[in-house]
Amino acid sequence: MAMNMILLGPPGAGKGTQSKRLEDTYSITQLSTGDMLRAEVKSGSELGKQAKAIMEAGGLVSDDIIIGMISNRVDQDDCKQGFILDGFPRTVPQAEALDSMLSDKSLKLDHVIELTVDDEAMVERICGRYTCSKCGQGYHDKFQKPAKDGVCDKCGSTEFIRRADDNEETVRNRLSAYHEQTAPIANYYGDKGILKKVDGMADIDVVTSSLKDIIG
Repeated sequence: MAMNMILLGPPGAGKGTQSKRLEDTYSITQLSTGDMLRAEVKSGSELGKQAKAIMEAGGLVSDDIIIGMISNRVDQDDCKQGFILDGFPRTVPQAEALDSMLSDKSLKLDHVIELTVDDEAMVERICGRYTCSKCGQGYHDKFQKPAKDGVCDKCGSTEFIRRADDNEETVRNRLSAYHEQTAPIANYYGDKGILKKVDGMADIDVVTSSLKDIIG
């Protein structure tokens, strides 16, 4: 039986990690709108050409194009068991358009799960991240330091990098934008009775276990 779901949560809440785990457990496909956009542009499809022209002009790709891409994508064989949408919808009109498109295909969303976070803890979690510039191994100032200070556990390199946007001001702006945009979506799905919330600040394995309890 196919299962279609949305994972909501701000940047850094662990949506990508959890989507991957659910994908492996339930044989459902993670759909990231960013990945889909790049694939459509690369394929040279009609939608891809439209999207490319808009992006090259510095514009935002319209909801119609995104919904069209998702529509094409869920028709593919690897989505027959279901899908997890990550990063979409971001507004109530997008949620309504998604419902309408799925309904036309006799499909529906089975679960919408929000990974809830504590903003202060999220700022600490994200701002402390850094990676080895050689092998990409991830570290954290507080939660995951290398065994030997300044030396990568994996490859022995002493060069590390931080993402430019992993700073407090940017993270706080991203969180407030998320809360403003997503609160109405959470209410929309809450009114439909399919929204569940999971503590995204818990240990990764605990979050996975909570998600599996909901999905059943």
